[in-house]
Amino acid sequence: MTYTEASMDALRDKGDEPADAVVATLFARGEVGTFNTLMRYVSAAGAPLPDGLPDVARDYLRETAAPPSWVDWEEMEKARLFFIDNNVHISTALSFASMPACYVVPHVARLLSTTHGLNYPNKRMAETGQFTVHLMQPGAFEAGSRFIPAAQKVRLLHASIRHHLRREDRWDTGALGVPICQEDMIGGQMFFSLLVLDSLHRLGIHMSEEGAAAYFYAWRVVGAMLGVDQDAVPHTLEEGRRFLDLYMVRHMGPSEEGVRLTRQLIDLYEEVVPGTFFDPVVSALIRYLIGDTCADWLDVPRTAWDTVVKAAPHLLGVLETLEDRSPLGAWALDRLGHLTTVFELSSLTRGRVMHYAIPEHLKKDYGVSATVPPRHRWTPPPATVS
Repeated sequence: MTYTEASMDALRDKGDEPADAVVATLFARGEVGTFNTLMRYVSAAGAPLPDGLPDVARDYLRETAAPPSWVDWEEMEKARLFFIDNNVHISTALSFASMPACYVVPHVARLLSTTHGLNYPNKRMAETGQFTVHLMQPGAFEAGSRFIPAAQKVRLLHASIRHHLRREDRWDTGALGVPICQEDMIGGQMFFSLLVLDSLHRLGIHMSEEGAAAYFYAWRVVGAMLGVDQDAVPHTLEEGRRFLDLYMVRHMGPSEEGVRLTRQLIDLYEEVVPGTFFDPVVSALIRYLIGDTCADWLDVPRTAWDTVVKAAPHLLGVLETLEDRSPLGAWALDRLGHLTTVFELSSLTRGRVMHYAIPEHLKKDYGVSATVPPRHRWTPPPATVS
């Protein structure tokens, strides 16, 4: 698939029509509050929909209750095993590479600011972590799973932000395109898939080609369930590289919102890390994974740990070799990774359950100016834009 400036521009004019229509109807009828209240009790796939749910929402939930018909379930199982084998590293990449990458795209940082409560800055990370854990559970697409309801709610959350910004004339559509447009949704999909794989490679994690491709594929399935146009989305890692390179060159840069969100992210994880001695590791990891230019745009502090963190691939490489050669070592490291991920998620949620409710109002101060056995070791596709 070929991506050009013109084809990317066309994606900026497209949102998610089915979800947008549902949200517009709920607001027009004054039924958003009723929807949010009742949907707090819908957290598992296949659960009976509550009485009193608006009919337009009921129809939407029924129509989006199944994954795409083209899903390769063998590939999804490979992705699940890949996640089990690398869960703590994936969590690290999501936190310290994927989210800062979102912040380095100015209009995306401003969009994220619309739902980022200053008194609860860990909401976005908690939602992202919980969403990924739900996705990689056994039976994620079967009755009783929590992933499908989460995906349905996230899709409506995105539609509600588009609704607010356009209705209140707080978004320059002519200059910026549709809020949370198809280009940005695909860009986000690349941040959570290809950029995670890039980060794991940079950290020295051993990945098979099959595992990396399966993880990328799983996020393509996620994208489909979140309303991403499957005629435009990259289907392979090589296509993903071409899209992501062009997307970042088109949009990345500094912004006040990006700096503020990054500061919140650093403060959040410094609270999670026990004590204070290791606090600078957070900034050092972000700088190592996204590079000095992007880190400077986000005002990520330089610390004495910047040099120390560069040794991480060597240490992780030793652990990866132990895991590859010893079934017991593999089990122990996988278990440690699972426990670390659980601890991180519990710290982020602080006992809360993320419900992905439709916001009835946006922030008032918002403003926008115009494991698979290794066969072949995976390496990232080369950059396509210098």
